[in-house]
Amino acid sequence: MPATWPQTIRPPWEERSTGAGVRVCVIDSGVEPDHPLVGPLSAAHAVTPGPDGRLRVVTDESGDAYGHGTACAGVIRSLAPDCSLVSLRVLGAGLSCTGRTLLTGLCWAVDQGFDVVNISLSTTKRELRDELHDLADRACFGGTLLVAAANNRRIESFPWRFASVLSAGSHALSDPRHLLYNPRPPVEFYARGTDVLAPWPGGGTRLCSGNSFAAAHLTGLCALILSRYPGLAPFQVRSMLHLLAANVSPGGEPAR
Repeated sequence: MPATWPQTIRPPWEERSTGAGVRVCVIDSGVEPDHPLVGPLSAAHAVTPGPDGRLRVVTDESGDAYGHGTACAGVIRSLAPDCSLVSLRVLGAGLSCTGRTLLTGLCWAVDQGFDVVNISLSTTKRELRDELHDLADRACFGGTLLVAAANNRRIESFPWRFASVLSAGSHALSDPRHLLYNPRPPVEFYARGTDVLAPWPGGGTRLCSGNSFAAAHLTGLCALILSRYPGLAPFQVRSMLHLLAANVSPGGEPAR
């Protein structure tokens, strides 16, 4: 097989990468489509019960049910302004979501073949673990990179704990591109997630904190990498993120 890894590892934002050509799905509370800091959406969908009671994915024009999805989408857009953003609403006004709703939405996103899927939520229901695990593996094998926020509390939840999922915790530094590799998983990387000025429904902004916003920053960086080096497999993107982390030294000497 021909080698596809770039010979010189340089941050894609130093090579004018903008996220162009990368399809990103934001699984959240919906996105306000006309917010000036979010820009146009390529599409908006929602998971909702059908006439027979079974969950299905339909076109959605209701926007954001809470505000969280708009904030995350704005963070991604700020890093990768030319990526294609698709909203998939699974959260309600109280940021509530059943595990089955999450599974239905994630399955749809994987079937659509998105390049990156941003997931800000997780489930503690162990009866869904195997299905989510198989779905995460299918995404990885199919070339879809799942980026999930680690739970803000010290509890076991999924899918962020799976090895096939790129998991994010937050640091308090202000640089949106500052990435830290965690040598003690399951959290794999730390990205900016404290006091993030993010868009909020109504055209305004709000200071936001939490691992959700670290995941959004990580998703934006993944979009920049895939835009600059299209065709990289999920494991190659993770390898590049590792080499770009501020606490990793590609030359072999400990980073300082």
